[in-house]
Amino acid sequence: MRVFYKFLFLVGLCFSSKTAFANGIDAIINGWLSPISNKIAGTVFYSFSVAGADIKIIVLWLIAGAIFCTFYFNFINLRMFSHALDLVRGRYDKPKAKGEVSHFQALSTALSGTVGLGNIAGVAVAVSVGGPGATFWMILAGFLGMSLKFCECTLGVKYRIINSDGTVSGGPMHYLSRGLAEKGKAGLGKFLAIFFSICCIGGALGGGNMFQANQSFQQFVSVTGGEASFFADKGWLFGLIIAVILGFVIIGGIKSIAKVTSRLVPLMALIYLAAGVIIILLNISGVPEAILRIISEAFSPTAAAGGALGALIIGFQRAAFSNEAGLGSAPIAHAAVKTDIPVTEGLVSILEPFIDTIIICTITALVIVLTGMYDERGDLAGIALTSAAFAKTIPWFPYILALAAILFAFSTMIAWSYYGLKSWCYLFGYSNLSENIFKFIFCIFCIIGSSISLGSVLDLSDSMIFLMSVANLVGVYFLAGVVKKEINTYMSDLASGKIKRTD
Repeated sequence: MRVFYKFLFLVGLCFSSKTAFANGIDAIINGWLSPISNKIAGTVFYSFSVAGADIKIIVLWLIAGAIFCTFYFNFINLRMFSHALDLVRGRYDKPKAKGEVSHFQALSTALSGTVGLGNIAGVAVAVSVGGPGATFWMILAGFLGMSLKFCECTLGVKYRIINSDGTVSGGPMHYLSRGLAEKGKAGLGKFLAIFFSICCIGGALGGGNMFQANQSFQQFVSVTGGEASFFADKGWLFGLIIAVILGFVIIGGIKSIAKVTSRLVPLMALIYLAAGVIIILLNISGVPEAILRIISEAFSPTAAAGGALGALIIGFQRAAFSNEAGLGSAPIAHAAVKTDIPVTEGLVSILEPFIDTIIICTITALVIVLTGMYDERGDLAGIALTSAAFAKTIPWFPYILALAAILFAFSTMIAWSYYGLKSWCYLFGYSNLSENIFKFIFCIFCIIGSSISLGSVLDLSDSMIFLMSVANLVGVYFLAGVVKKEINTYMSDLASGKIKRTD
């Protein structure tokens, strides 16, 4: 452990000479990656224009999966919502069941990977570009995503592997390889599992780590004096501090991660939501008008960029980017749950898009519209617009928002370290050495992310994150029938009294 942190410190020192080393690496990385990144990103995020709205193929792929699961499972997101709440509250828990964490801890870990800067900055971008009407479509996309999340997370538990030491390994790489082998498509399953794992590792190191560290550093500097801040030219030092804290958390494995996220995520979300609710209550007289505006502009041909279709596309894109339904990341966290019935965690997972998109993203959008900042935004966008909207009612809240953004980013890094680790171990073997190598690499990338501009690195990692959905949804379509049998059996056992509450 001491050697690990000493090495982290030495790496940090290497980045302390900003112009000589960090900027040099920056130029080399971006110069080398730029042609590759541009080609891949251009393909993954290929879009075509309809009525002035740019429609991304990858977003349509995710929307199609969400719609399919919603109808195929007969609106499971509505029918079993209250039961999902009972499950996450532990009312059907079996302490002796195989697994590592509780339903609540698994949900918190998965939420830590989705609830973050996208809820604060991404929603502001969606409303700025697509108008208030984008909020309506964002909510609908979150609703549909609940059913897709149910399917993939049930599969995550169904095909997980319980290792000899009691630890769990699960996620798309396992249900792609094992599940498709049951369907007589072992070759395809193995290929997709490897493809998913490679993309997940790239996404974890980039979007799930470097981007989060970089944005955290920018937020930290902005509230500590801007260019006059002591840390303004010391991204390496900020990254080193975050890397050491991160190392303490992730070295302990999923139990340590779950322990931190089960406290950190609810606390962050409650602070943010409480401020949002206060602002809404203080402007309660304007709520009906704001809601009517959101609904009317969702269907209005005079809505922002691209009209009603533009609002729809932007809303669906924001929801897909925020709650990650269909990407295959969440099943890795949910697979660690203590349960002998896979479908129970699938049901718990429907709460994830509900909390992330329908509640948090909606409150952000409402605050921006209610406070009048949407109409007065000028050049403000992203987190600056959200911050200004909150500050209009609570002047000192930008400081809290900056802290929340940093903590949100940190929790996202924790979750993605686990996603990347499980994909790494799938490719290179499950051993202490293999795990420690990845954790070490992950911490190093945290320092790098804080020290350089991301450029092509971010474009490439974003592409890899969304390429995960290509492999994952193939598995969802092939194995949806397996999940349907699971839920039908479970509901039958509930009705017959075979499954009883334990509280």
